[in-house]
Amino acid sequence: MSRGDFGSIFVGKDKVAFRFWAPDCAEVDLILNDVPVKMSKGEDGVFETIIECQSAAKYCYNLDGKLRVPDPASRGQADDVHGLSIVLAQDYAWSDHDWHGRPWHEAVIYELHPGCFGGFKGIKSQLPRLKALGVTAIELMPIADFPGKHNWGYDGVLPYAPDTAYGTPEDLKDLIDSAHQLNLQIFLDVVYNHFGPDGNYLSSYAASFFREDVHTPWGNAIDFRRNQVRRFFIENAVYWLIDYRFDGLRFDAVHAIIDDTFLLEMAAEIRSKTEGRHIHLILENERNDAALLNSDSNDKKFDAQWTDDWHHCLHVLLTKESEGYYDDFRNPAQQLARCLREGFAFQGEPSPHANGEPRGTPSAHLPTTAFVICLQNHDQIGNRALGERLTNLAKPEALRAATGLLLLTPQIPMLFMGEEWGETNPFLFFTDHHDELADAVREGRRKEFAKFKAFSDPETREKIPDPNDHSTFAASILEPPKSPNPYQMRILDLHHRLLEIRAQYISPYLVGARSLDAEAISDEAVRASWHLGNGSVLTLAANFGVASVSVTKGAGRVIFCSSDSHEDGVLPPFTTIAWLEEA
Repeated sequence: MSRGDFGSIFVGKDKVAFRFWAPDCAEVDLILNDVPVKMSKGEDGVFETIIECQSAAKYCYNLDGKLRVPDPASRGQADDVHGLSIVLAQDYAWSDHDWHGRPWHEAVIYELHPGCFGGFKGIKSQLPRLKALGVTAIELMPIADFPGKHNWGYDGVLPYAPDTAYGTPEDLKDLIDSAHQLNLQIFLDVVYNHFGPDGNYLSSYAASFFREDVHTPWGNAIDFRRNQVRRFFIENAVYWLIDYRFDGLRFDAVHAIIDDTFLLEMAAEIRSKTEGRHIHLILENERNDAALLNSDSNDKKFDAQWTDDWHHCLHVLLTKESEGYYDDFRNPAQQLARCLREGFAFQGEPSPHANGEPRGTPSAHLPTTAFVICLQNHDQIGNRALGERLTNLAKPEALRAATGLLLLTPQIPMLFMGEEWGETNPFLFFTDHHDELADAVREGRRKEFAKFKAFSDPETREKIPDPNDHSTFAASILEPPKSPNPYQMRILDLHHRLLEIRAQYISPYLVGARSLDAEAISDEAVRASWHLGNGSVLTLAANFGVASVSVTKGAGRVIFCSSDSHEDGVLPPFTTIAWLEEA
Protein backbone atom coordinates (compact mmCIF):
# COMPACT_ATOMS: atom_id res chain seq x y z
CA MET A 1 0.00 0.00 0.00
CA SER A 2 1.24 3.50 -0.77
CA ARG A 3 1.84 5.88 2.12
CA GLY A 4 1.52 9.60 1.55
CA ASP A 5 1.06 13.02 3.04
CA PHE A 6 -2.54 13.53 1.93
CA GLY A 7 -5.97 12.12 2.69
CA SER A 8 -7.14 9.51 5.19
CA ILE A 9 -4.73 6.61 5.60
CA PHE A 10 -4.88 3.66 7.95
CA VAL A 11 -1.79 3.64 10.20
CA GLY A 12 -2.87 0.73 12.39
CA LYS A 13 -5.89 -1.40 13.18
CA ASP A 14 -8.91 0.93 13.23
CA LYS A 15 -6.57 3.92 13.45
CA VAL A 16 -6.52 6.52 10.67
CA ALA A 17 -4.30 9.53 10.03
CA PHE A 18 -6.07 12.50 8.43
CA ARG A 19 -3.75 15.01 6.73
CA PHE A 20 -5.00 18.16 5.01
CA TRP A 21 -2.92 21.00 3.55
CA ALA A 22 -4.73 24.29 4.20
CA PRO A 23 -2.08 27.03 4.60
CA ASP A 24 -4.68 29.82 4.35
CA CYS A 25 -6.71 28.57 7.34
CA ALA A 26 -6.19 29.35 11.02
CA GLU A 27 -8.29 26.40 12.22
CA VAL A 28 -9.59 23.20 10.65
CA ASP A 29 -11.91 20.66 12.25
CA LEU A 30 -12.32 17.13 10.96
CA ILE A 31 -16.04 16.32 10.89
CA LEU A 32 -16.08 12.52 11.24
CA ASN A 33 -19.50 10.84 11.22
CA ASP A 34 -20.97 14.24 12.17
CA VAL A 35 -18.61 14.61 15.16
CA PRO A 36 -16.07 17.50 15.10
CA VAL A 37 -12.44 16.71 15.88
CA LYS A 38 -9.87 19.50 16.31
CA MET A 39 -6.83 19.17 14.04
CA SER A 40 -3.34 20.49 14.82
CA LYS A 41 -1.54 22.71 12.27
CA GLY A 42 2.10 22.15 11.38
CA GLU A 43 4.58 24.77 10.19
CA ASP A 44 4.09 23.58 6.62
CA GLY A 45 0.38 24.38 6.71
CA VAL A 46 -0.66 20.72 7.04
CA PHE A 47 -3.42 19.99 9.54
CA GLU A 48 -3.28 16.52 11.05
CA THR A 49 -4.99 14.21 13.48
CA ILE A 50 -4.80 10.49 14.16
CA ILE A 51 -7.98 8.95 15.48
CA GLU A 52 -9.73 5.62 15.85
CA CYS A 53 -11.88 5.06 12.82
CA GLN A 54 -13.29 2.26 10.72
CA SER A 55 -13.54 1.82 6.98
CA ALA A 56 -16.59 3.44 5.35
CA ALA A 57 -16.69 6.31 7.86
CA LYS A 58 -17.80 9.59 6.31
CA TYR A 59 -16.03 12.89 6.84
CA CYS A 60 -15.26 16.39 5.63
CA TYR A 61 -13.23 19.38 6.83
CA ASN A 62 -14.64 22.54 8.44
CA LEU A 63 -12.55 25.58 7.54
CA ASP A 64 -12.39 28.28 10.23
CA GLY A 65 -15.97 27.37 11.14
CA LYS A 66 -17.24 28.86 7.88
CA LEU A 67 -17.04 26.32 5.07
CA ARG A 68 -17.20 22.53 4.88
CA VAL A 69 -15.25 20.89 2.06
CA PRO A 70 -14.45 17.33 0.94
CA ASP A 71 -10.95 15.95 1.26
CA PRO A 72 -8.99 16.88 -1.90
CA ALA A 73 -7.28 13.48 -1.53
CA SER A 74 -10.54 11.64 -0.87
CA ARG A 75 -10.32 7.93 -1.72
CA GLY A 76 -14.07 7.87 -2.39
CA GLN A 77 -17.14 10.08 -2.19
CA ALA A 78 -20.54 9.36 -0.67
CA ASP A 79 -22.40 11.86 -2.85
CA ASP A 80 -20.47 13.35 -5.77
CA VAL A 81 -17.77 15.99 -5.54
CA HIS A 82 -19.53 18.34 -3.10
CA GLY A 83 -20.46 15.62 -0.61
CA LEU A 84 -18.77 13.72 2.17
CA SER A 85 -15.56 11.82 1.69
CA ILE A 86 -15.25 8.17 2.74
CA VAL A 87 -12.47 6.43 4.65
CA LEU A 88 -11.49 3.36 2.64
CA ALA A 89 -9.27 0.48 3.72
CA GLN A 90 -7.10 -1.00 1.00
CA ASP A 91 -7.98 -4.61 1.86
CA TYR A 92 -8.88 -6.13 -1.50
CA ALA A 93 -7.84 -9.81 -1.79
CA TRP A 94 -5.64 -9.70 -4.89
CA SER A 95 -5.01 -12.88 -6.86
CA ASP A 96 -2.34 -11.50 -9.20
CA HIS A 97 0.66 -11.90 -6.90
CA ASP A 98 2.84 -13.37 -9.67
CA TRP A 99 2.02 -10.52 -12.04
CA HIS A 100 4.87 -8.14 -12.87
CA GLY A 101 3.45 -6.69 -16.07
CA ARG A 102 4.54 -6.99 -19.68
CA PRO A 103 7.44 -5.31 -21.48
CA TRP A 104 6.61 -2.10 -23.30
CA HIS A 105 7.50 -3.41 -26.75
CA GLU A 106 4.55 -5.84 -26.53
CA ALA A 107 2.01 -3.03 -26.09
CA VAL A 108 -1.04 -2.84 -28.34
CA ILE A 109 -3.23 -0.25 -26.59
CA TYR A 110 -7.02 -0.04 -26.61
CA GLU A 111 -8.33 3.32 -25.35
CA LEU A 112 -11.86 3.47 -23.97
CA HIS A 113 -14.22 5.66 -21.99
CA PRO A 114 -15.38 3.71 -18.91
CA GLY A 115 -18.86 5.22 -18.89
CA CYS A 116 -19.45 4.39 -22.57
CA PHE A 117 -18.15 0.85 -22.06
CA GLY A 118 -20.48 -0.23 -19.24
CA GLY A 119 -18.40 0.89 -16.27
CA PHE A 120 -15.77 -1.24 -14.57
CA LYS A 121 -17.93 -4.37 -14.71
CA GLY A 122 -18.75 -3.80 -18.37
CA ILE A 123 -15.07 -3.44 -19.25
CA LYS A 124 -14.30 -6.64 -17.36
CA SER A 125 -16.87 -8.52 -19.45
CA GLN A 126 -15.11 -7.41 -22.65
CA LEU A 127 -11.59 -8.42 -21.62
CA PRO A 128 -11.66 -11.93 -23.15
CA ARG A 129 -12.85 -10.49 -26.47
CA LEU A 130 -10.11 -7.87 -26.52
CA LYS A 131 -7.45 -10.42 -25.61
CA ALA A 132 -8.63 -12.66 -28.46
CA LEU A 133 -8.42 -9.69 -30.83
CA GLY A 134 -4.74 -9.21 -29.99
CA VAL A 135 -4.91 -6.22 -27.63
CA THR A 136 -2.37 -6.34 -24.80
CA ALA A 137 -3.19 -3.14 -22.85
CA ILE A 138 -6.43 -1.34 -21.94
CA GLU A 139 -6.20 2.42 -21.37
CA LEU A 140 -8.99 4.01 -19.33
CA MET A 141 -9.87 7.64 -19.87
CA PRO A 142 -9.72 9.56 -16.55
CA ILE A 143 -11.77 8.17 -13.66
CA ALA A 144 -11.06 10.82 -10.99
CA ASP A 145 -14.30 12.03 -9.40
CA PHE A 146 -16.05 14.63 -11.55
CA PRO A 147 -19.31 16.57 -11.08
CA GLY A 148 -22.47 14.88 -12.33
CA LYS A 149 -23.21 11.47 -13.78
CA HIS A 150 -21.21 11.58 -16.99
CA ASN A 151 -18.12 13.41 -18.20
CA TRP A 152 -15.09 12.79 -20.37
CA GLY A 153 -13.10 12.76 -17.13
CA TYR A 154 -10.97 15.83 -17.72
CA ASP A 155 -13.20 17.86 -15.38
CA GLY A 156 -12.12 15.79 -12.39
CA VAL A 157 -11.56 17.60 -9.09
CA LEU A 158 -10.75 14.75 -6.67
CA PRO A 159 -7.78 12.94 -8.26
CA TYR A 160 -7.62 10.07 -5.74
CA ALA A 161 -11.31 9.06 -5.87
CA PRO A 162 -12.64 6.73 -8.62
CA ASP A 163 -15.96 8.18 -9.78
CA THR A 164 -18.88 6.08 -8.54
CA ALA A 165 -20.61 6.46 -11.94
CA TYR A 166 -18.30 3.65 -13.09
CA GLY A 167 -18.57 1.39 -10.04
CA THR A 168 -16.94 0.93 -6.66
CA PRO A 169 -13.23 0.86 -5.84
CA GLU A 170 -13.64 -2.91 -5.41
CA ASP A 171 -15.10 -3.12 -8.93
CA LEU A 172 -12.07 -1.27 -10.28
CA LYS A 173 -9.65 -3.56 -8.47
CA ASP A 174 -11.57 -6.60 -9.70
CA LEU A 175 -11.26 -5.29 -13.26
CA ILE A 176 -7.50 -4.86 -12.93
CA ASP A 177 -7.07 -8.20 -11.16
CA SER A 178 -9.10 -9.95 -13.89
CA ALA A 179 -7.10 -8.28 -16.63
CA HIS A 180 -3.86 -9.51 -15.12
CA GLN A 181 -5.21 -13.05 -15.00
CA LEU A 182 -5.66 -12.73 -18.79
CA ASN A 183 -2.14 -11.33 -19.28
CA LEU A 184 -3.59 -7.91 -20.09
CA GLN A 185 -2.21 -4.62 -18.82
CA ILE A 186 -4.39 -1.75 -17.59
CA PHE A 187 -3.28 1.88 -18.00
CA LEU A 188 -4.95 4.98 -16.56
CA ASP A 189 -5.18 8.47 -18.03
CA VAL A 190 -4.43 11.06 -15.30
CA VAL A 191 -4.85 14.83 -15.38
CA TYR A 192 -2.25 16.87 -13.52
CA ASN A 193 -2.48 20.12 -15.50
CA HIS A 194 -5.79 21.50 -14.19
CA PHE A 195 -8.93 20.84 -12.16
CA GLY A 196 -12.49 21.00 -13.43
CA PRO A 197 -14.58 24.15 -12.91
CA ASP A 198 -17.12 22.62 -10.49
CA GLY A 199 -16.22 21.15 -7.11
CA ASN A 200 -12.64 22.41 -6.79
CA TYR A 201 -12.34 24.05 -3.37
CA LEU A 202 -8.55 24.33 -3.27
CA SER A 203 -8.48 28.10 -3.72
CA SER A 204 -10.61 28.42 -0.55
CA TYR A 205 -7.84 27.15 1.69
CA ALA A 206 -4.68 26.84 -0.45
CA ALA A 207 -4.64 29.70 -2.93
CA SER A 208 -0.91 29.12 -3.46
CA PHE A 209 -1.76 25.82 -5.17
CA PHE A 210 -2.14 28.00 -8.29
CA ARG A 211 -0.05 30.67 -10.01
CA GLU A 212 -1.47 34.10 -10.77
CA ASP A 213 1.23 34.91 -13.32
CA VAL A 214 0.77 31.90 -15.65
CA HIS A 215 -2.49 30.93 -17.30
CA THR A 216 -3.68 27.83 -19.16
CA PRO A 217 -6.82 27.22 -21.26
CA TRP A 218 -8.47 26.13 -17.98
CA GLY A 219 -7.44 29.06 -15.77
CA ASN A 220 -4.47 29.82 -13.52
CA ALA A 221 -1.68 27.27 -13.87
CA ILE A 222 -0.92 24.85 -11.05
CA ASP A 223 2.17 25.97 -9.12
CA PHE A 224 4.56 23.03 -9.29
CA ARG A 225 7.29 25.12 -7.67
CA ARG A 226 5.70 24.33 -4.29
CA ASN A 227 6.70 21.09 -2.62
CA GLN A 228 3.22 20.32 -1.28
CA VAL A 229 1.78 20.65 -4.79
CA ARG A 230 4.44 18.39 -6.27
CA ARG A 231 3.90 15.81 -3.54
CA PHE A 232 0.11 15.86 -4.05
CA PHE A 233 0.45 14.71 -7.66
CA ILE A 234 3.49 12.45 -7.33
CA GLU A 235 1.81 10.57 -4.51
CA ASN A 236 -1.33 10.33 -6.61
CA ALA A 237 0.59 8.66 -9.43
CA VAL A 238 2.22 6.21 -7.02
CA TYR A 239 -1.17 5.55 -5.38
CA TRP A 240 -2.78 4.40 -8.62
CA LEU A 241 0.17 2.15 -9.44
CA ILE A 242 0.53 0.55 -6.00
CA ASP A 243 -2.89 0.58 -4.33
CA TYR A 244 -4.77 -0.24 -7.55
CA ARG A 245 -1.95 -2.01 -9.40
CA PHE A 246 -2.36 -0.16 -12.68
CA ASP A 247 0.44 -1.02 -15.11
CA GLY A 248 0.99 2.45 -16.45
CA LEU A 249 -0.22 6.03 -16.65
CA ARG A 250 -0.92 8.39 -19.52
CA PHE A 251 -0.29 12.01 -18.47
CA ASP A 252 -2.70 14.44 -20.09
CA ALA A 253 -1.43 17.60 -21.83
CA VAL A 254 1.86 18.00 -19.99
CA HIS A 255 2.64 20.99 -22.23
CA ALA A 256 0.38 22.87 -19.78
CA ILE A 257 2.63 21.88 -16.85
CA ILE A 258 5.15 24.70 -16.58
CA ASP A 259 7.88 22.67 -14.89
CA ASP A 260 9.75 19.83 -16.55
CA THR A 261 11.70 19.20 -13.33
CA PHE A 262 8.43 18.08 -11.75
CA LEU A 263 7.79 15.64 -14.57
CA LEU A 264 11.26 14.13 -14.33
CA GLU A 265 11.10 13.98 -10.52
CA MET A 266 7.75 12.20 -10.73
CA ALA A 267 9.01 9.66 -13.27
CA ALA A 268 12.08 8.92 -11.16
CA GLU A 269 10.07 8.39 -7.98
CA ILE A 270 7.56 6.17 -9.76
CA ARG A 271 10.43 4.02 -11.07
CA SER A 272 12.03 3.74 -7.64
CA LYS A 273 8.78 2.76 -5.90
CA THR A 274 7.69 0.20 -8.50
CA GLU A 275 11.03 -1.49 -9.08
CA GLY A 276 10.69 -5.05 -10.37
CA ARG A 277 7.48 -4.30 -12.28
CA HIS A 278 6.92 -3.32 -15.91
CA ILE A 279 5.43 0.16 -15.38
CA HIS A 280 4.82 2.29 -18.46
CA LEU A 281 4.60 6.09 -18.48
CA ILE A 282 3.12 7.85 -21.51
CA LEU A 283 2.93 11.57 -22.27
CA GLU A 284 0.62 13.78 -24.24
CA ASN A 285 2.85 16.73 -25.12
CA GLU A 286 2.29 19.23 -27.93
CA ARG A 287 5.86 20.44 -27.45
CA ASN A 288 7.33 17.21 -28.90
CA ASP A 289 10.07 17.36 -26.26
CA ALA A 290 12.34 14.38 -26.86
CA ALA A 291 14.33 15.15 -23.69
CA LEU A 292 11.49 13.76 -21.56
CA LEU A 293 11.53 10.36 -23.28
CA ASN A 294 13.66 7.30 -22.64
CA SER A 295 16.49 7.09 -25.14
CA ASP A 296 17.71 3.70 -23.94
CA SER A 297 16.75 0.96 -21.51
CA ASN A 298 18.71 2.57 -18.66
CA ASP A 299 16.79 5.83 -18.62
CA LYS A 300 14.21 6.55 -15.93
CA LYS A 301 12.08 9.00 -17.86
CA PHE A 302 8.89 8.44 -19.85
CA ASP A 303 8.45 5.47 -22.17
CA ALA A 304 6.58 7.18 -24.97
CA GLN A 305 4.51 10.09 -26.22
CA TRP A 306 1.23 10.15 -28.08
CA THR A 307 2.44 11.15 -31.55
CA ASP A 308 -0.25 13.50 -32.81
CA ASP A 309 1.91 14.29 -35.85
CA TRP A 310 1.49 10.72 -37.11
CA HIS A 311 -2.27 10.91 -36.64
CA HIS A 312 -2.58 14.29 -38.34
CA CYS A 313 -0.63 13.16 -41.41
CA LEU A 314 -2.87 10.12 -41.85
CA HIS A 315 -6.04 12.11 -41.19
CA VAL A 316 -5.16 14.64 -43.89
CA LEU A 317 -4.30 11.86 -46.36
CA LEU A 318 -7.59 10.09 -45.63
CA THR A 319 -9.96 13.09 -45.47
CA LYS A 320 -8.17 15.99 -47.22
CA GLU A 321 -9.17 18.25 -44.31
CA SER A 322 -6.96 21.30 -43.83
CA GLU A 323 -8.58 23.51 -41.17
CA GLY A 324 -7.39 24.00 -37.62
CA TYR A 325 -4.20 22.18 -36.68
CA TYR A 326 -4.41 20.16 -39.90
CA ASP A 327 -3.10 23.35 -41.56
CA ASP A 328 0.34 22.31 -40.23
CA PHE A 329 0.29 19.22 -42.47
CA ARG A 330 0.33 20.63 -45.98
CA ASN A 331 2.78 17.97 -47.19
CA PRO A 332 1.32 14.96 -45.42
CA ALA A 333 3.19 12.22 -47.29
CA GLN A 334 6.58 13.85 -46.70
CA GLN A 335 5.72 14.55 -43.07
CA LEU A 336 4.42 11.02 -42.57
CA ALA A 337 7.68 9.65 -43.97
CA ARG A 338 9.54 11.68 -41.35
CA CYS A 339 7.27 10.29 -38.61
CA LEU A 340 7.99 6.74 -39.80
CA ARG A 341 11.72 7.45 -39.98
CA GLU A 342 12.28 9.69 -36.92
CA GLY A 343 9.12 9.86 -34.80
CA PHE A 344 8.07 13.52 -34.85
CA ALA A 345 7.17 15.48 -37.99
CA PHE A 346 7.92 18.76 -36.21
CA GLN A 347 11.39 18.84 -34.68
CA GLY A 348 11.91 22.59 -34.27
CA GLU A 349 10.31 23.79 -37.51
CA PRO A 350 7.85 26.71 -37.38
CA SER A 351 4.21 25.72 -36.94
CA PRO A 352 1.77 27.69 -39.13
CA HIS A 353 -1.04 26.82 -36.70
CA ALA A 354 0.99 28.30 -33.81
CA ASN A 355 1.64 31.60 -35.60
CA GLY A 356 4.97 30.42 -36.92
CA GLU A 357 6.43 29.49 -33.52
CA PRO A 358 8.95 26.62 -33.59
CA ARG A 359 7.67 23.30 -32.31
CA GLY A 360 9.49 20.13 -31.30
CA THR A 361 13.02 18.85 -30.84
CA PRO A 362 15.09 16.26 -32.75
CA SER A 363 13.80 12.74 -32.16
CA ALA A 364 15.65 10.44 -34.60
CA HIS A 365 17.81 9.06 -31.77
CA LEU A 366 14.80 7.69 -29.88
CA PRO A 367 13.69 4.05 -30.18
CA THR A 368 10.68 3.29 -32.35
CA THR A 369 8.76 2.38 -29.19
CA ALA A 370 8.98 5.99 -27.93
CA PHE A 371 6.03 6.88 -30.16
CA VAL A 372 2.38 5.88 -29.62
CA ILE A 373 0.52 6.14 -32.93
CA CYS A 374 -3.16 5.96 -33.77
CA LEU A 375 -5.75 6.67 -36.43
CA GLN A 376 -8.39 7.66 -33.87
CA ASN A 377 -8.55 8.57 -30.18
CA HIS A 378 -10.94 10.38 -27.86
CA ASP A 379 -9.48 13.81 -28.75
CA GLN A 380 -9.40 13.42 -32.50
CA ILE A 381 -12.99 12.13 -32.66
CA GLY A 382 -14.66 13.86 -29.74
CA ASN A 383 -13.16 17.28 -30.36
CA ARG A 384 -14.86 17.37 -33.75
CA ALA A 385 -18.11 19.31 -33.64
CA LEU A 386 -20.20 16.25 -34.52
CA GLY A 387 -17.89 13.54 -33.16
CA GLU A 388 -17.55 11.67 -36.47
CA ARG A 389 -15.32 8.62 -36.68
CA LEU A 390 -13.08 7.88 -39.63
CA THR A 391 -15.58 5.21 -40.67
CA ASN A 392 -17.83 8.11 -41.69
CA LEU A 393 -15.10 10.29 -43.18
CA ALA A 394 -12.79 8.03 -45.20
CA LYS A 395 -13.21 5.53 -48.02
CA PRO A 396 -13.39 1.95 -46.63
CA GLU A 397 -10.46 0.75 -48.74
CA ALA A 398 -8.36 3.76 -47.67
CA LEU A 399 -9.15 3.10 -44.01
CA ARG A 400 -8.23 -0.55 -44.50
CA ALA A 401 -4.83 0.50 -45.86
CA ALA A 402 -4.33 2.94 -42.99
CA THR A 403 -5.15 0.21 -40.47
CA GLY A 404 -2.47 -1.96 -42.02
CA LEU A 405 0.08 0.82 -41.68
CA LEU A 406 -0.96 1.51 -38.07
CA LEU A 407 -0.73 -2.06 -36.81
CA LEU A 408 2.44 -3.08 -38.66
CA THR A 409 4.57 0.03 -38.11
CA PRO A 410 7.29 -0.70 -35.50
CA GLN A 411 5.97 1.99 -33.17
CA ILE A 412 3.35 1.41 -30.45
CA PRO A 413 -0.19 1.24 -31.95
CA MET A 414 -3.35 2.35 -30.21
CA LEU A 415 -6.98 1.66 -31.13
CA PHE A 416 -10.01 3.61 -29.93
CA MET A 417 -13.06 1.72 -28.70
CA GLY A 418 -15.22 0.48 -31.56
CA GLU A 419 -12.55 1.04 -34.18
CA GLU A 420 -11.96 -2.71 -34.45
CA TRP A 421 -15.43 -3.33 -35.94
CA GLY A 422 -15.88 -0.04 -37.81
CA GLU A 423 -18.27 1.67 -35.38
CA THR A 424 -20.25 4.41 -37.14
CA ASN A 425 -21.96 6.06 -34.16
CA PRO A 426 -20.20 9.22 -32.95
CA PHE A 427 -18.13 9.80 -29.87
CA LEU A 428 -19.27 13.23 -28.73
CA PHE A 429 -18.04 15.69 -26.13
CA PHE A 430 -20.29 15.38 -23.06
CA THR A 431 -20.52 16.81 -19.55
CA ASP A 432 -23.16 16.99 -16.82
CA HIS A 433 -22.93 20.63 -15.75
CA HIS A 434 -25.93 22.72 -14.74
CA ASP A 435 -27.25 26.29 -14.72
CA GLU A 436 -24.77 29.03 -15.74
CA LEU A 437 -21.87 26.62 -16.14
CA ALA A 438 -23.89 24.42 -18.51
CA ASP A 439 -24.76 27.49 -20.59
CA ALA A 440 -21.12 28.58 -20.68
CA VAL A 441 -19.87 25.15 -21.76
CA ARG A 442 -22.51 24.81 -24.48
CA GLU A 443 -22.02 28.29 -25.91
CA GLY A 444 -18.25 28.12 -25.55
CA ARG A 445 -18.12 24.94 -27.57
CA ARG A 446 -20.28 26.38 -30.34
CA LYS A 447 -18.19 29.55 -30.41
CA GLU A 448 -15.04 27.43 -30.70
CA PHE A 449 -16.23 26.02 -34.03
CA ALA A 450 -17.31 29.36 -35.51
CA LYS A 451 -13.90 29.65 -37.22
CA PHE A 452 -14.56 26.49 -39.24
CA LYS A 453 -16.22 26.97 -42.61
CA ALA A 454 -18.90 24.31 -42.01
CA PHE A 455 -20.04 26.09 -38.83
CA SER A 456 -19.60 29.74 -39.77
CA ASP A 457 -23.37 30.22 -39.85
CA PRO A 458 -25.06 30.63 -36.41
CA GLU A 459 -27.93 28.34 -37.40
CA THR A 460 -25.47 25.59 -38.32
CA ARG A 461 -23.70 25.96 -34.98
CA GLU A 462 -27.00 25.39 -33.20
CA LYS A 463 -26.87 21.83 -34.55
CA ILE A 464 -23.71 21.06 -32.56
CA PRO A 465 -24.89 18.73 -29.78
CA ASP A 466 -25.30 20.26 -26.34
CA PRO A 467 -22.62 18.60 -24.15
CA ASN A 468 -24.99 18.64 -21.17
CA ASP A 469 -27.95 17.01 -22.87
CA HIS A 470 -28.19 13.39 -21.73
CA SER A 471 -28.80 12.34 -25.34
CA THR A 472 -25.26 13.50 -26.20
CA PHE A 473 -23.81 11.04 -23.73
CA ALA A 474 -26.31 8.34 -24.72
CA ALA A 475 -25.32 8.65 -28.40
CA SER A 476 -21.72 7.86 -27.46
CA ILE A 477 -22.41 4.66 -25.52
CA LEU A 478 -20.79 1.69 -27.18
CA GLU A 479 -22.50 -1.64 -27.81
CA PRO A 480 -20.19 -4.25 -29.34
CA PRO A 481 -22.16 -6.15 -32.01
CA LYS A 482 -23.33 -9.55 -30.78
CA SER A 483 -23.78 -10.70 -34.37
CA PRO A 484 -21.47 -8.59 -36.56
CA ASN A 485 -22.74 -7.88 -40.06
CA PRO A 486 -20.48 -8.76 -43.03
CA TYR A 487 -18.88 -5.31 -43.06
CA GLN A 488 -18.11 -5.40 -39.34
CA MET A 489 -16.84 -8.97 -39.59
CA ARG A 490 -14.44 -8.00 -42.36
CA ILE A 491 -12.99 -5.19 -40.23
CA LEU A 492 -12.76 -7.44 -37.17
CA ASP A 493 -10.97 -10.08 -39.23
CA LEU A 494 -8.59 -7.43 -40.58
CA HIS A 495 -7.61 -6.28 -37.08
CA HIS A 496 -7.23 -9.84 -35.82
CA ARG A 497 -5.06 -10.84 -38.78
CA LEU A 498 -2.85 -7.76 -38.52
CA LEU A 499 -2.35 -8.20 -34.78
CA GLU A 500 -1.42 -11.84 -35.32
CA ILE A 501 1.20 -10.74 -37.86
CA ARG A 502 2.46 -8.08 -35.43
CA ALA A 503 2.70 -10.56 -32.54
CA GLN A 504 4.60 -13.08 -34.66
CA TYR A 505 6.99 -10.96 -36.70
CA ILE A 506 7.25 -7.47 -35.17
CA SER A 507 6.53 -7.02 -31.44
CA PRO A 508 9.08 -9.57 -30.17
CA TYR A 509 11.85 -7.80 -32.09
CA LEU A 510 11.21 -4.13 -31.35
CA VAL A 511 14.02 -3.90 -28.81
CA GLY A 512 16.93 -2.64 -30.88
CA ALA A 513 14.77 -1.88 -33.92
CA ARG A 514 15.88 1.13 -35.97
CA SER A 515 14.77 2.92 -39.08
CA LEU A 516 16.66 2.28 -42.29
CA ASP A 517 14.85 4.92 -44.33
CA ALA A 518 11.45 6.35 -45.21
CA GLU A 519 10.39 8.52 -48.13
CA ALA A 520 7.35 9.93 -49.86
CA ILE A 521 7.03 8.16 -53.22
CA SER A 522 4.18 10.44 -54.31
CA ASP A 523 2.11 13.22 -52.79
CA GLU A 524 -0.08 10.54 -51.21
CA ALA A 525 2.18 7.51 -50.74
CA VAL A 526 5.12 6.50 -48.56
CA ARG A 527 7.65 3.69 -48.32
CA ALA A 528 9.64 2.85 -45.16
CA SER A 529 12.02 0.14 -43.92
CA TRP A 530 13.24 -0.90 -40.49
CA HIS A 531 15.95 -3.22 -39.25
CA LEU A 532 14.33 -5.20 -36.43
CA GLY A 533 16.11 -6.43 -33.34
CA ASN A 534 16.47 -10.00 -34.63
CA GLY A 535 18.15 -8.89 -37.84
CA SER A 536 15.11 -9.12 -40.10
CA VAL A 537 14.07 -6.20 -42.32
CA LEU A 538 10.48 -4.96 -42.46
CA THR A 539 9.34 -2.78 -45.37
CA LEU A 540 5.97 -1.05 -45.61
CA ALA A 541 4.54 0.86 -48.55
CA ALA A 542 1.21 2.69 -48.34
CA ASN A 543 -0.74 4.56 -51.02
CA PHE A 544 -3.70 6.76 -50.08
CA GLY A 545 -4.26 8.21 -53.53
CA VAL A 546 -6.64 7.23 -56.32
CA ALA A 547 -3.82 6.39 -58.77
CA SER A 548 -1.32 3.54 -58.69
CA VAL A 549 2.26 4.43 -57.75
CA SER A 550 5.54 2.84 -58.77
CA VAL A 551 7.32 1.32 -55.80
CA THR A 552 10.50 -0.62 -55.22
CA LYS A 553 9.40 -3.87 -53.63
CA GLY A 554 10.82 -4.79 -50.27
CA ALA A 555 13.16 -7.71 -49.81
CA GLY A 556 11.69 -11.01 -48.71
CA ARG A 557 8.10 -12.13 -48.86
CA VAL A 558 4.80 -10.29 -48.65
CA ILE A 559 3.24 -10.80 -45.21
CA PHE A 560 0.28 -8.44 -45.75
CA CYS A 561 -1.52 -6.65 -48.56
CA SER A 562 -4.67 -4.64 -47.92
CA SER A 563 -5.84 -5.05 -51.52
CA ASP A 564 -7.11 -8.26 -53.05
CA SER A 565 -4.15 -8.38 -55.44
CA HIS A 566 -0.97 -6.56 -56.43
CA GLU A 567 1.94 -6.86 -58.81
CA ASP A 568 5.63 -6.24 -58.23
CA GLY A 569 6.69 -2.64 -58.76
CA VAL A 570 3.16 -1.26 -58.50
CA LEU A 571 1.36 0.03 -55.40
CA PRO A 572 -2.39 0.13 -56.18
CA PRO A 573 -4.70 2.90 -54.94
CA PHE A 574 -5.61 2.75 -51.24
CA THR A 575 -3.21 -0.09 -50.52
CA THR A 576 -0.66 -0.99 -47.87
CA ILE A 577 1.84 -3.80 -48.52
CA ALA A 578 4.30 -5.26 -46.00
CA TRP A 579 7.40 -7.28 -46.91
CA LEU A 580 9.59 -9.17 -44.45
CA GLU A 581 13.11 -10.35 -45.07
CA GLU A 582 13.83 -12.70 -42.19
CA ALA A 583 17.31 -12.90 -40.70
